[in-house]
Order: sequence, then C-alpha cells, then structure tokens
Amino acid sequence: MIPAAAPTQDELYEDAASTYGAPLERLARAYETDPDIRRDLLQDIHVALWRSFESFDGRCSTRTWIYRVAHNVAASHVMRQRRTRSQALVGLEDEELENLPDATTGQHAADRSHALDRLLNLIQRLKPLDRHVILSYLEGLDAASIGEITGLSPGNVATKIHRIKTVLARQFQQRGSDDE
Repeated sequence: MIPAAAPTQDELYEDAASTYGAPLERLARAYETDPDIRRDLLQDIHVALWRSFESFDGRCSTRTWIYRVAHNVAASHVMRQRRTRSQALVGLEDEELENLPDATTGQHAADRSHALDRLLNLIQRLKPLDRHVILSYLEGLDAASIGEITGLSPGNVATKIHRIKTVLARQFQQRGSDDE
C-alpha cells in the first residue's frame, strides 16, 4: 500500500484558514482596535501562517502551531505600535490598570457589545505575554497548550490566568460602577 502524501503548504494553510479563521479574527480584534490596522494585522497573520507551514514538521498540534504563529505576529505588531504610538503597556505586577483612563467613561454599559468592548480595551492594555495567555484561555486552550505555545510551564500559565482574571474582573467592575 502506498503511504498517503503529506499535505502541501497550501493545503495546510487552507485547512487552517477555514478552521481557525474566526478565532484569528477575534485575536486580531483583541490586539488592534483600529479596523484598518486590524485588517492589516489579520493579513500579516495569514501571510505568516502560510509561510510557516513550509517548515511545519508536526512536532506540535496544528492548533498549537497556528496560535503560536498568530500570537507571535500579533505581539510583534503590538511592539511596533507601541514604538509608533508611545503608549505604555502595563503588567500585572504594576497594577497600573487602575490609573489608566478608560475610553468608555460616561457611557452606559447596558448592552453586551459595549461590555465586550470594555473587556477588550482592558485586555489590550496588558503586556503582550499576559494578553497572549488570556486570549488563548478565552479561545478555549488549556494551560498545557498555552504553555506549549508560550514556553511557560502549565502551572505558571494557570497562575497567570487566575491573576489576569482577577485583575480584569476588578477593573471591569470598577469601570462599570464609574459609568453609572
């Protein structure tokens, strides 16, 4: 019996784009608020993903590979934008989220879309690694998978997720009461 040929770079990309298109769009939205720049970021992610399949050797799952490539492109985007915009990023240890201005001040947080925008706003203010961890978690990846993508231990990932969720929940609730 003749062994099946390995999928080509184009086949791997087409399968990845059809299976993970929506999560990649959500990831781009979480990293970039400007719609035009977001489209460019998403395009950069897709180009990098297609290129990456040339060297994909199957040592990790396709899902892990896709998220690793996408998050690396998005993190690089954030660093480029940071240099361009000179906007400081905050970390969990800094707990500077409490002192940052909120774009939603004065608006009512009644509808789900507004609440999601507020949450994404808070997530976008995290440092790239923290953002990477929480976005992967929100996409349904477990600590072991996130650790494989980021290079962190699963225990460290679980701790980061807990801390990030605590900070985001506190800030989300505080911002909500500020809007009333």
